[in-house]
Amino acid sequence: MRISIGRPLRRPLTIAAVAAVAGGLLVATPVPANGAQGPHTAVRASVGTDEHTSPDLDVLFIGAHPDDEAFRLATYGQWNEYSGIKTGVITITRGEGGGNAVGPEEGPPLGLIREAEERRAVARAGISDVYDLDKVDFYYTVSAPLTEQVWGHDDTLARVVRVIRETKPEVIVTMDPAPSPGNHGNHQYAGRMAFEGYHAAGDPSQFPTQIGSEGLSAWSPSKLLLQTARGTASAGPTCPTSFVPQRASQNIYGVWQGRQSQANGTTWAQVAREAQREYASQGWAGFPDVSTDPNQLGCDYFTQVEARVPFTRGNQSSQTADPLTVLRGAVVPTPGGFPLGTGLEVDADPFTVTPGGSTTLSATLTAPATRLKKVRITPQLPAGWSASGDGYVRKLKPGHSATRTFDVTAPGDAATNERVLASVELTAKRGYSGHGDTELEVTPPVRGDQQLLPQVSDFQHWATAQGYPQMEGFVKPVLTLASGGSRDIDVTLTNFSDTTRSGRVRMKLPAGFSAQPAAARFRRLAPGATTTVTFHVTNTDSSLPTSNAGGTAGDYDYALVTRTGGSTSTTKPALELVPTTAIPQATTAPSVDGTVSSGEYAGNSIDLSRLWEGSPCTSAADCSATGHVTRFGDDLYVAVEVTDDVLGTQLDRSDCKRHWRTDSVEIALDPTGRSENTSTTFKTGILPTTAQGGPCFERDADNRQGPGSETAPGMEVASTVSSPYQGYVIEAKIPATVLPATVDPQHLGMNVFVYDSDTQDKTGQTRIGWSTWGGVQGDPYRWGLATTPGWTPPDVPTSDPVIPSEALLSVNSPQTIAQSVRNGVPVAGGPAAAEGTSAVATRAVGFHSRVRVRVDVAGPGEAHVFVVSPGGEVLGSRVVALAPDARRVRVPVSATPPAGSRVLMAYLADAGGTTSSAVPIRTRS
Repeated sequence: MRISIGRPLRRPLTIAAVAAVAGGLLVATPVPANGAQGPHTAVRASVGTDEHTSPDLDVLFIGAHPDDEAFRLATYGQWNEYSGIKTGVITITRGEGGGNAVGPEEGPPLGLIREAEERRAVARAGISDVYDLDKVDFYYTVSAPLTEQVWGHDDTLARVVRVIRETKPEVIVTMDPAPSPGNHGNHQYAGRMAFEGYHAAGDPSQFPTQIGSEGLSAWSPSKLLLQTARGTASAGPTCPTSFVPQRASQNIYGVWQGRQSQANGTTWAQVAREAQREYASQGWAGFPDVSTDPNQLGCDYFTQVEARVPFTRGNQSSQTADPLTVLRGAVVPTPGGFPLGTGLEVDADPFTVTPGGSTTLSATLTAPATRLKKVRITPQLPAGWSASGDGYVRKLKPGHSATRTFDVTAPGDAATNERVLASVELTAKRGYSGHGDTELEVTPPVRGDQQLLPQVSDFQHWATAQGYPQMEGFVKPVLTLASGGSRDIDVTLTNFSDTTRSGRVRMKLPAGFSAQPAAARFRRLAPGATTTVTFHVTNTDSSLPTSNAGGTAGDYDYALVTRTGGSTSTTKPALELVPTTAIPQATTAPSVDGTVSSGEYAGNSIDLSRLWEGSPCTSAADCSATGHVTRFGDDLYVAVEVTDDVLGTQLDRSDCKRHWRTDSVEIALDPTGRSENTSTTFKTGILPTTAQGGPCFERDADNRQGPGSETAPGMEVASTVSSPYQGYVIEAKIPATVLPATVDPQHLGMNVFVYDSDTQDKTGQTRIGWSTWGGVQGDPYRWGLATTPGWTPPDVPTSDPVIPSEALLSVNSPQTIAQSVRNGVPVAGGPAAAEGTSAVATRAVGFHSRVRVRVDVAGPGEAHVFVVSPGGEVLGSRVVALAPDARRVRVPVSATPPAGSRVLMAYLADAGGTTSSAVPIRTRS
């Protein structure tokens, strides 16, 4: 599959677009008083009165979009207010592909708005440094592989690593990289980049030009955390110590949100809520106040993935109530613990252990700036486990390391398919004590695993290759099955033991399902080898509920039982039933008029009233829907009858996009029924009415996005809206020729969603549909299945996906340039331009209609110049190519710059890299 991606937007934005940033933001970013800060800095400014701020951080959050840090701001604010801990944020995109509840802007202008929202929000938690990496937020997807194709692995990782090396955080916090249902693919990939950056930043062989040419140094953060936790939480002051993790072997830490802010006089939960309201473009401005009852306020939870320092074990009642516990050993010292700067890495090889088998546990201790003496490293293992080895370290000089290894053996009756914790406890002269640990997986001699979905398989391979096996196994193995249908399911058998094995595997399916064969044998499976057996599975009871109404939250769980010798292994995957329908041939073409006439749609109607996200419908009158599908010739006809009690925002016809913001219908078609992500599907959003009257339609998050008239030629849409309002009807004609591939008449993936909004603020409340799970709009494998009897579809050449590519570049963001001037870090995670190839603004004089900027140009390039008032208003901007003989740039302005105004300039050197500079404006009449 080839993806067409345009170049990132490089043209300047209009003054009106740039001025969309909130007033007062830019004035808070001071100008350095000196010149270049070193060989790797991006900043040169010859005039200024404020102090240059250090970019060094304690904590760095890495996310994908401008609001991904929003629900941990209570913690970052506490850390800052009470302990002076400095947190920064990497935002890989500016969220240009998201919705907009405050205006019609999209693409780069929306990116400017969302960046400003983020900066205002995180400032409430004491965060001033936000590093945007200029990758495009193309659309909602649940695919990390698609995100990688669009963003590019090496370039994205290089930018993340460069920011880590520039800012030197002790702790990295990030998003869940696992493809859990509904987890945004951009979020997953941001997590992957943080995990890879955690290791790569400290490896001089990774991106060596950053070290050799740019003057940076390798930097190894001390801890890697997820801003999520799997388990059961409770509210109230005891929430840090009462969390029940899904895996007891994980270290999970809670920070209670109910602590009072000294500056605001309210709880940090409320401060965070006020910060979240800043993300108004995402419809968050109307978030209500949090409870004033401290027993109703919960915790922010963090899961420790790795540590390079001694730390305090998570989930311990006496210590984890302290909001700093998760940072101890890395940012703040542990009472009675080893000095800051002490290193400790604990690992086990192999990660997997069979009952009665063994592994090697290693502990590498590194001395801080002071010498360590008489250190004892003692393994601490679950009951029944044993360890042998000498853990004594007599003396360790500052900066030197010593490794001690232990042979660890599992008991013969150890429970399999479980994780256990292998710990070491440290003691040393002067009373120092410390802890380190790692996870182990206890596996049976032979295990049978249901085949994984492509995204899950990709994630498992990534986790193994990157050395994060502890992240595997969180995503439940599921496969879909058509209601009343059959499919082949592969089961992979892996021999984890050190002897050749034979045995059998069988599926213990719930009522309503059968498998052929009932059991499959495997013979002479060598140690470390795998083999695959195939079962033909049938849903024998087509009356079983489908989608999230079936089984347990949509999963029909079953047991996969493997026996070899005297050992039995049981894994617990699941099947998910998707609804099916047959699309009949109509005798005459339906009239696309917004009315469903008698006999117009042959065949069965489909129920579209099942909830998949948002608030439940209070009644059928509140929100419910019925769908009809038929075919005439090579055209598909879809009608949707929606019952609704409140009409949402009537958007302007020119704002016909991001259909989930108001009442709408989405029709999703996967012509082959085999798409891994929506880039090879057709999805259209239809609004029943607009401010000008009549419907409109567009395509979004599919093979080709944009206005329907451009992206789906030949498609027709009509609607009727009841008066008095009780709902609406939408009809659509979709030619098979607008789909991205030839339809498979036996396996057409199809879904229909209804978005319900009862507000006038461009926010939705309820999502219902046909084949329904959380995040299902991005999961084609969970869509329903349609057959088209008697149809030979037209041959349609496969269309390569066309992905939106208009990302806002940092050189077009005054707020980003101002930050670069302040802290000396180059924009966009890119390199700094060399002094001999770049340019800086050195003087500015303001007149009534223009500002004249003197520029010292050492090498050719492109200057992005902004005139900014003290209140943050952009009065004028210009992008101009400069050569070494250039001396002045004239920038038209909308008004005479008031006192305190300044010029911000970002320079893209033709030789590579950027330079940011700022000068105050002297005004002449």
